[in-house]
Amino acid sequence: MGIIWTIIIVYMAAMIGIGLYAKTKIKDSNDYHLAGRRLGPIMLAGTLAATEIGGGSSVGVASKAYGDWGLSAGWYVVAAGVGILLVAFVAPYMRKAMATTVPEIIGRRYGKGSYAISSFLSFIASIALAAVQITATASIVHILTGFDLTWAILIVGLGVVFYTYLGGMWSVTLTDFVQFFIIVIGFAIAVPFAFHNAGGVDTVFSNIPKEQLGFTKIGWGTIIGLTLMYFMTFSTGQEAVQRYYSAKNQKVAVAGSLLCGILMTLYAFIPAVLGLIALSVFPAINANDALATVSVKLLPPLISGILLSGVISATLSSASGNLLAVASVYVKDIHSTVLKRPVNPDKELKLSKLIVVLSGILAIGISLFSQQIIPLLVFAFTLRSTGPFAAYLLGLLWDKVTPKAGLYSIVFGTIVGLGWQLAKEPFGIMAVIAGCIASLVTFVIVNRIELNRGVPTAPSAYNSEDQFNV
Repeated sequence: MGIIWTIIIVYMAAMIGIGLYAKTKIKDSNDYHLAGRRLGPIMLAGTLAATEIGGGSSVGVASKAYGDWGLSAGWYVVAAGVGILLVAFVAPYMRKAMATTVPEIIGRRYGKGSYAISSFLSFIASIALAAVQITATASIVHILTGFDLTWAILIVGLGVVFYTYLGGMWSVTLTDFVQFFIIVIGFAIAVPFAFHNAGGVDTVFSNIPKEQLGFTKIGWGTIIGLTLMYFMTFSTGQEAVQRYYSAKNQKVAVAGSLLCGILMTLYAFIPAVLGLIALSVFPAINANDALATVSVKLLPPLISGILLSGVISATLSSASGNLLAVASVYVKDIHSTVLKRPVNPDKELKLSKLIVVLSGILAIGISLFSQQIIPLLVFAFTLRSTGPFAAYLLGLLWDKVTPKAGLYSIVFGTIVGLGWQLAKEPFGIMAVIAGCIASLVTFVIVNRIELNRGVPTAPSAYNSEDQFNV
């Protein structure tokens, strides 16, 4: 354990060092929120992948493979990869808009009412997601060290607030880039060592029920549902969309998205295999401990340290992206426009950093209070995506849309999504999917009625001078 913890401490110190370096590249608010819109395809792919490959796609997949899903748990990440591939079709329109936030586009097209609602939804959801990632990271630290979970949450939370505060999007992007490739390489190297120390491939497979090896055990309905869910959340989630806004140009936005989807798909089944190895060798442990147990018990300390450092840091990077999303939405949307308190460009950077600290403290508080991961994650996904889904995407893709179509779809989609979740997702349909479909149907119907009545269409999404002239 001494070697493992030495590696983890050195790794985390390196991430702080990257944050300090990123600070030197920050000249203004545009650098802080969007890395100066200078990300190339590889950097964009790395930061997108690291944002989505966090605790759920590593610890969570290993846990699901250990439990009910078996090998088919890998489809959880494949679905995310396919979701990102689908977003590539929308990515050039995102970059073309020259925006900073999702609500900004909604405000340009549908007016202040839609803008205020979508800003509030994005703000609350991003804080909740930051709390989820802090809890997930702290849970890993708790398992590895035996630290009280409360202390683990405090340590993890303050660490992520610190390096986000330092470098903003530059810090997040640089650390994401390093973390993604280390976690993929670490997992890939871990598999043969884990198989060897577990007695070999034949021994592992003979020790687990045959149904656990079913490639599509979770069923095509679940696989398709996950893919739709990820497309809907990635295409409207501020932490993902903000990275597309940071691309050098539209071609880079598409290339980065495609590369990210391919990389995620290639990685997908590696943590699932490690979960099956854990089931073979340690059949009586808690499923959530599967990855950490294999790492500590079956891997050489050097590889274990690298692997666990990558997992911890990738999860932290997701939290960092969420905190930056909170700051962007508050400064650009809520403070300046909804509250009508414009900020001098010279002071915008200071306000952004202050919001990172305050929202980070709030996320730590939520994590300490709830210590929940999946329920809070589902709530946040539903809150941020269901209402704005149609208004944001169709606002980018369609010329002829009306203000009320956007407003009504946001309100009705959010109500249906949250109501569907409270009703325990009837018919096995995910709340995010139900809410987004309701949002889409409402938008199309209201927009058609409005156009037939001769209602003037909304201003363009690509001309910020027309913002709110509705």
